[in-house]
Amino acid sequence: MKLYGYWRSSAAYRVRIALNCKGLTAEHISVHLVKNGGEQHQSQYTALNAQELVPTLVTTDEDGQEWVLTQSLAIIEYLEDRYSNSPLLPIGAFDKAIVRAMALTVACEIHPLNNLKVLQYLAAELETSDNAKTAWYHSWVNQGFAALEQQLAQYSGDFCFGDNITLADLCLVPQVYNAERFNVDMTPFPNIVRVNAHCLAQQVFIDAIPENQHDAT
Repeated sequence: MKLYGYWRSSAAYRVRIALNCKGLTAEHISVHLVKNGGEQHQSQYTALNAQELVPTLVTTDEDGQEWVLTQSLAIIEYLEDRYSNSPLLPIGAFDKAIVRAMALTVACEIHPLNNLKVLQYLAAELETSDNAKTAWYHSWVNQGFAALEQQLAQYSGDFCFGDNITLADLCLVPQVYNAERFNVDMTPFPNIVRVNAHCLAQQVFIDAIPENQHDAT
């Protein structure tokens, strides 16, 4: 397998954790999101991912057929379906739905509004000041985290859902990393802080930390 990503990409971070949880090895290929105007926009990469985003997973099926997969949650669900060890979703239909709802709170409601291309658009096209851009970022993170905090109050144990790592944790940890980079006050979110700290004590999360990647600068 080959994983095209970037050390600070939240979405690529999720997939790195998933690979570690499953005990899978992938060749990590860096796509620098800033250098040279953003390598994700270059034709060599867009041939793999027309959205010009990371991550992209290139893998082969049981018949040796090569496949290209995009979108972090789709990639993780593929890994979950193909590799049954260390499941990232609980068994029951209701429990799966709760975990997916937590994950989507991050992946659909928070992350898209503070993704690099959105922040770049605010600055370049709308001429948004740095202070206004920061306020935009904080607003969406705080709204999403407030909802997630309530979900964790109801369902969390050591991790987001009970005492096992799930898809929700894979989404939470990179988003907290991102929030801390932008100085979001985490005081109102004690359950998020607690679960994040427990996750970061586990080796599968430690090995996926952005600063531990080969392309970290």
